[in-house]
Amino acid sequence: MTDKAKNINRRRFLESTALASVGILGAGAVLSSCKKKADNAALGLPPILKAAPKGKKLRAGLVGTGNRGTGAAINFISAGPDLEIVALADVFQDKVDACRKRFAKYKRPIADDKCFVGFDAYKKLMALEEVDVVLLATPPQFRPEHFKEAVLQKKHVFLEKPMAVDPVGIRSIIATAKKAKAIGLNVVTGTQRRHQEDYIETYKQVANGAIGKIVSAKAFWNQNHVWFRTREEGWDDMTYMIRNWNNFSWLCGDHILDTHVHNIDVVNWFVGKHPESAIGYGGRARRLTGDQYDFFSVDFDYGNGLSSHSMCRQIDNCANGTGELVVGTEGYTNCQNTIWNHDGSVKWKFEYPKDENGQPMNKIKIPPYVQEHMHLVHAIRTGKYVNEAEQTATSTLTAIMGRTAAYTGKKITWEEIFKSDMDLGPKEIKFGPVDMEFPVPVPGTAHKA
Repeated sequence: MTDKAKNINRRRFLESTALASVGILGAGAVLSSCKKKADNAALGLPPILKAAPKGKKLRAGLVGTGNRGTGAAINFISAGPDLEIVALADVFQDKVDACRKRFAKYKRPIADDKCFVGFDAYKKLMALEEVDVVLLATPPQFRPEHFKEAVLQKKHVFLEKPMAVDPVGIRSIIATAKKAKAIGLNVVTGTQRRHQEDYIETYKQVANGAIGKIVSAKAFWNQNHVWFRTREEGWDDMTYMIRNWNNFSWLCGDHILDTHVHNIDVVNWFVGKHPESAIGYGGRARRLTGDQYDFFSVDFDYGNGLSSHSMCRQIDNCANGTGELVVGTEGYTNCQNTIWNHDGSVKWKFEYPKDENGQPMNKIKIPPYVQEHMHLVHAIRTGKYVNEAEQTATSTLTAIMGRTAAYTGKKITWEEIFKSDMDLGPKEIKFGPVDMEFPVPVPGTAHKA
C-alpha cells in the first residue's frame, strides 16, 4: 500500500435521491427577538451543575480505550456519585491493558471477562445486561456502526465528536438518533463548548439580542502539527492505519473534522442554522504520513449575505490560535466570555469565579469535559431528556462540506453533500493488507504544457 495513486471517490455525489436535506435551527435564531429574556430551558441549553444528581447506579462500558477514550471514562466517573466503568472494548489488546492499569490505580478494577478485543469487541460489550451507558471514543470512522448497535441494545450513549467521516455515516447517525429518541435513550456528544458555562452564558446574551442581528462570523483552529506514527516492523496495512488513525481521512475525516468541528459547531449554534454552501481551498506542505491536508480555508455561505470564514492549520512554528467571532448589527462577541460594542468598548463580560484571594480565576470551576457527562447522567436520572446526536451530525456534515470544497476546488451545496454517496474507507475492515490507495487530494485540473 502506498500514499500515492487513484483517488478514493471523494468527489462522488448522488445525482438523485429521495433523502431530504436536514437543517437544525438553533434557539438563538428563534428567540433573539423576544422581549422577555429566555433562560436555559427555553433555549434548549443544558443546566450548569456542580455534580450529577444522586440516583440509581449507572454502569458504563468504554469502546475505544486510547487516550481520549480513557479520558472520557475518567470524566464519566468524575461526574457524580455511583458511576462506574465496568467493561472495555478495543481492537488492540495493549490499549485495553493500558486503560485497565489506569483504572486499577484509581482502585476501580475492571474484570477480565468484561474486557473485549477485536473488531467485534463493541458488540460483546454492548450485549452485557449490566451496561447502562456506552462511551464511544474510537476513530470516528466506526462511530455510526457503534452508535447503531448501542441503540439496538438500548443503551444511553456518550458520542465523541466528530460523528462520522462521510455523508453516508452522517445519515446513519441521524437515523439512529431518531430511533434513540423514539425509545427514550439519552445521547450527549463531545462538543464540550455547548456544555461550558462561559460559552452558554454568552450564547444566552446573544440569543436575547445583545449583538442584534448576526451578519458575519469566523472560526479558527490553528496549531502545531499533532501526533503521527511511523510504521513498525510486523504491522500490516490495517494495523498501521488504525494506530496512525489521526493521519488518514477515512478514519478521522481530516483535522477540519477532528478538531476544527468544535469551532464550526459554535458558529452553527450561534447563527442558528447550517450553511447553504461552501467554497474553499487547502493543501499539504509538511505532513509526513497519511493523506491529509496541513491547512484549510473555507467560506461558508449561510444565505442572505451572511457568511463565515473558517480556517484551520496544523504546521509547526506558525501563528496559532483557536476560537470564534460572531458579528451583529449592534456588537460582536468571541462567543466565550465577552461582548463588545462596535467602537471596541466592552458591552458585557462573563464573570468567572474568584479564587481564595478574591481574584478572578479566568476559568470555570468544572471542566466542560466533565460537565457534559454530568448532563448525560442528569438526563438519565431526572428524566429530562437530551439527544444531541443530530445537531452534532449537522455540524460534522458542515465540516465535511468544507473539506470536500477544499479537496475538489468546487462549490459544494448542502443539498448535494447531504445526498452524496461518498463512503470513505475500504469495503471490508479487517487486519491484513488493504487493497486501496490513499493519495493526497489535488483540486482542479493540471496545466497543459
